[in-house]
Amino acid sequence: WSCLALLFAEDFVYYWFHRLSREHRIWWAAHVNHHSSQHYNLSTALRQTWPGNLALTWVRWLPLALLGFPPALIVFQKGVSLVYQFWIHTEQVRRLPRWFEAVFNTPSHHRVHHATNPRYLDRNYAGIFIIWDKLFGTFVAEDDAEPCRYGIVKNLGSFNPLRIAFHEWVEIGRDLRRAKSLRDTLGYVFGPPGWRPDGQGTTSDKLRSDWKLRQSAPAE
Repeated sequence: WSCLALLFAEDFVYYWFHRLSREHRIWWAAHVNHHSSQHYNLSTALRQTWPGNLALTWVRWLPLALLGFPPALIVFQKGVSLVYQFWIHTEQVRRLPRWFEAVFNTPSHHRVHHATNPRYLDRNYAGIFIIWDKLFGTFVAEDDAEPCRYGIVKNLGSFNPLRIAFHEWVEIGRDLRRAKSLRDTLGYVFGPPGWRPDGQGTTSDKLRSDWKLRQSAPAE
């Protein structure tokens, strides 16, 4: 029963880790290398967030230990989640049975997560169970009429692993040198990726809002 409870508890923690890693720049800096590939295949799954310890991402699992789950079991379950997510990094599997798609994270759901299309940005944070996205309003189904475009909003055009892993940290440092107030400093570090003091940054919300305006504009 402890293993079953931890299966859901750890996956719930993973959902929020994953979501915060997209919504706040300091944690996005640790996660961005996983999204940097413009291709989507099993090798993409191997682009792990190894700079994550710089941003203390591991702290989010501490409450599970405080609840009484043995640390070794937590580490084991994190491994189970990691192994599960390996196979969903593929375009070869289009759709699975509806009951499976309704409950579990699948290649279709995770393709959306890796896409840069405004329709898909910052959606489908699931680890094993897609139910958390449906519960918290972050689920978007893949639309075959709009193929996923992979990568990051501003692709790097580089295969240098150090640049891929640390380019966002470098950009944060540059922005902090330009900060003129405490608000600017906090915004550059903890605001959403793309945040700017004048409100004109290319955040996911801004890109999605602009896309919706274009969709609603009358055709000429």
